[in-house]
Formats: sequence, structure tokens, C-alpha cells
Amino acid sequence: MKRTAISGLFIAAALLASPVFAADDLCADNLKKINDAMAMAGATSEGFDDAIKKNVEEAKNAQASGDDKSCIAITSKVLERLAKIEKGGQ
Repeated sequence: MKRTAISGLFIAAALLASPVFAADDLCADNLKKINDAMAMAGATSEGFDDAIKKNVEEAKNAQASGDDKSCIAITSKVLERLAKIEKGGQ
């Protein structure tokens, strides 16, 4: 019984600590997803492509300056827009 309780505490601590360390990874993962989606999307409107490129540059600048929250926010919005385009709506 004691082993189970101690194991549970370690698992809970690991789960609570992981978002702190994963912030940079989430930013990088989102940037990779955007690049993959843009490569597979093919032809979209030129204005949309330019807007995505601008947002990606902003996200990369935020990441380089250590502002992972901004990078994640920007890339999340871009991924949402790409998902809408993929479903057929703009």
C-alpha cells in the first residue's frame, strides 16, 4: 500500500512539472506542424500565405527572445486557421 502511494506521488509530481519544461517544446512542435501543413496545403491565397509567414516570423522571434507564451499563442492561432482552411471554411 505504501509503495502505491509513493508511486502515485511521483507520478503526480511528474505530471505537474511537465508543462513547465514542455513550453519550449510545444512552441517548436507547433512551428513544425505549421511548416508541415503549409507544405501539404499546396496553393492557397497569396495573402493568406503572407499572413502565415508573418505570424511564423513573429513566433520565431518570440521563441528566440525566450517568450514561449507568445510563441505558443501565435502558433496556436495559426494552427486553428489552418484547420479551418483544411475543413473548407475561411
